[in-house]
Amino acid sequence: TLPCLPGARPCIAKDFGHGSLVCVCNATYCDTLDPLVLPAPGSYVKYESSKAGKRLERSEGRFQSSLRSPGSATGAWWCHRRTPRHHGLSRALPAGLLLTLNISTLYQHVKGFGGSLSDAAAMNILKLSQPAQDNLLRSYFSESGIEYNLIRVPMACSDFSVRPYSYDDVPNDYELKHFRLVDEDVKMKV
Repeated sequence: TLPCLPGARPCIAKDFGHGSLVCVCNATYCDTLDPLVLPAPGSYVKYESSKAGKRLERSEGRFQSSLRSPGSATGAWWCHRRTPRHHGLSRALPAGLLLTLNISTLYQHVKGFGGSLSDAAAMNILKLSQPAQDNLLRSYFSESGIEYNLIRVPMACSDFSVRPYSYDDVPNDYELKHFRLVDEDVKMKV
């Protein structure tokens, strides 16, 4: 278990010359977030990252309550998106941009959020020093990071593998007697 760092630590931006910034995360430093707190009913929290340098910048807002949302016969929370400001200039959004949440209809349960651990990602993580690996993994999975709780691991190779491979290349082996994990799985993903 990786220890969590208390409080938020700011992004130390680094420019690699491609028109966007990245946050430094190495063996001695990695930015962190304040603990996530659920907003009050009728409110939302938005985290925004941008090419210009925002990194999970937090903002809050409130939905407008309506007995009937536009075009709906049921109650809903809704809000018009405000006109954003970019470098002091106002830029209008397309007319009719509206987020409508029908709170009386539920379709699915969200189990969590996460990412993919491909061969390429695993190879790059393993090239880091142990302290840098700890900081990187903490930034993904801890309460001081983005709190991932799910990871998708591709079965066999993917387009992010250094070579094509599968787990059983023997034709008609329906009982999978020749099924074997490969080095990439044993050394990097399992």
